[in-house]
Amino acid sequence: MWRRSLLFLLGVSALMGMAGWGVEQGEARSGAGLDPSAAPMRALIERFTEDSAIFARAHPSAFDPQQRERRLGFLADWSARLTEVDFDALPADGRIDYLLLRDYLKFEGSDLDYQGQQIEQLGEWIPFAGRVVALESRRRAMTRVEGRWAAGELDALAEEVIDAKRALEARLTEAGEISMADRLAAHRSARTTERMRETLGQFDRFHRGYDPEYDWWAGKSAEQCAAAMEDYIRWLREKVAGIAEDERDGAVLGDPVGREALERMLRREWIPYTPEELLDVGWAEYRWCEQEMKQAAEQLGFGEDWKRALDQVKALHEEPGNQPALIRELAEEAVRFLQERELATIPPLCLETWRMEMMSPERQKVNPYFTGGEVISVSFPTEAMDYDDKLMSMRGNNRHFCRATVHHELIPGHHLQLFMGKRYRAYRAPFRTPFFVEGWPLYWEMLLWDLGFAQSAEDRMGMLFWRTHRCARIVFSLSFHLGKMTADEAIDFLVEKVGHERRNAVAEVRRSVIGSYEPLYQAAYMLGGLQIRALRGELVGPDRLTDKAFHDAMLREGAIPVELIRAMLSGEELKRESKPVWRFYGDPPKNAGPEK
Repeated sequence: MWRRSLLFLLGVSALMGMAGWGVEQGEARSGAGLDPSAAPMRALIERFTEDSAIFARAHPSAFDPQQRERRLGFLADWSARLTEVDFDALPADGRIDYLLLRDYLKFEGSDLDYQGQQIEQLGEWIPFAGRVVALESRRRAMTRVEGRWAAGELDALAEEVIDAKRALEARLTEAGEISMADRLAAHRSARTTERMRETLGQFDRFHRGYDPEYDWWAGKSAEQCAAAMEDYIRWLREKVAGIAEDERDGAVLGDPVGREALERMLRREWIPYTPEELLDVGWAEYRWCEQEMKQAAEQLGFGEDWKRALDQVKALHEEPGNQPALIRELAEEAVRFLQERELATIPPLCLETWRMEMMSPERQKVNPYFTGGEVISVSFPTEAMDYDDKLMSMRGNNRHFCRATVHHELIPGHHLQLFMGKRYRAYRAPFRTPFFVEGWPLYWEMLLWDLGFAQSAEDRMGMLFWRTHRCARIVFSLSFHLGKMTADEAIDFLVEKVGHERRNAVAEVRRSVIGSYEPLYQAAYMLGGLQIRALRGELVGPDRLTDKAFHDAMLREGAIPVELIRAMLSGEELKRESKPVWRFYGDPPKNAGPEK
């Protein structure tokens, strides 16, 4: 999940179709064709979103350099059009919308450049990409292909795949060992070739059975080409990347993006800190958690040995069959806590409509804990799991750990957040950031701690486990992408510094580094929570906002960068050239890293 969702990852690029499709350039500049009932910037964003989606559906290929150039050109054109908007005449919310669209266009262009560089770097590994693109272009042009020509192209493609494997085998044999750079390139190339094989399958299915000439000439060639690509994918993954097919569940090989990419992503998120400063934030917060863990351990009779205390808390899990009842009990407890203290508005329909499902064993391999929203997906062992896996799952989802996560997933966390997000400023969905999406429920974990939600030392251990986990996410995810920590070292780090069960640590690191989540996603939990907590400190208090007014106002702005919400709620005057400047954590302590 590099950014938001795949729809919006390709989405802004989608606007490139607008110049040649439904809206003329003059229309966009004058505002003609936009919904007259909506505010100008909202109407512009809504049109942009719809055109993005249709273009992404029509042009999903990530391999075609001409498509990429077209997208970049259209992004530049949209950026030029945006400068023609009279920024000073916009109301406060319109100025925020302007800046959101400005940055979206700017950084989508940067992301496209980055994607292009990545594909170029794989030239040695996927030299056949151009032929796949050419075949797919013919299919999308909806022109009939001659069967004999198709057979020739497919045969040539298969030969190129075989030749690529042969050339790489020779180079790697000559080198005598496989470097980490080659392992990473092979891993990325395997994923890319898988997508190419899927594209090739679409080409074949489009013609097979409908065109007798194609079937006679090209049917066998298509099968042989698919087999060559499958063999190449298996070789890349097993022999070069070192991920054997029967060990893939336990192997983790990620792809660090580097410091320059992290800095670009932080600017997009309106975070004016360097990656190194954020590592110091993560360590500083971890040190606080560690001291609190030691105090809770002492109350439980373990001195400062928080690991032994945590081990005891993990043993306090439900027996099979009882977990759903526990989740409902904890959800209702959190709601009562909020209502008694008038902390937030909870619409009755939101309260009534959340539901529960049990997570499949397959999903638990990459997410050993809960996921939530309108439906909370509960991670708990099934009868088909091995004994050790069952035990680790139950220990990782014990009563006191769950007490700190159910409200994160439901109310006041993701369910309330998503419910309100669909009812207020839903047009801002393309600009959704994990620093608010995940920062919001994490902020509530911190606030509930401050308000005494934990009733016992075991509860405090449970809440501190998760808070420590979010500090560790900052440290290991940024360290990994900076090249300071390997995936294996990140797993050991989570076991040693947080107290994870190893199986759960493997799943946590796997989902963090294999590309399913964007590089900043795991750091966004704690950092986003710290942003919202800092904003509450500025705006809530006597003669200022109440907690309820503050929380309601936050949810009505959409899941956008917190600094822009701060500008709206504080009345700060934004400029066309505004950029991130809010240092919500002050200057983090330097060298707050691990003790030597």
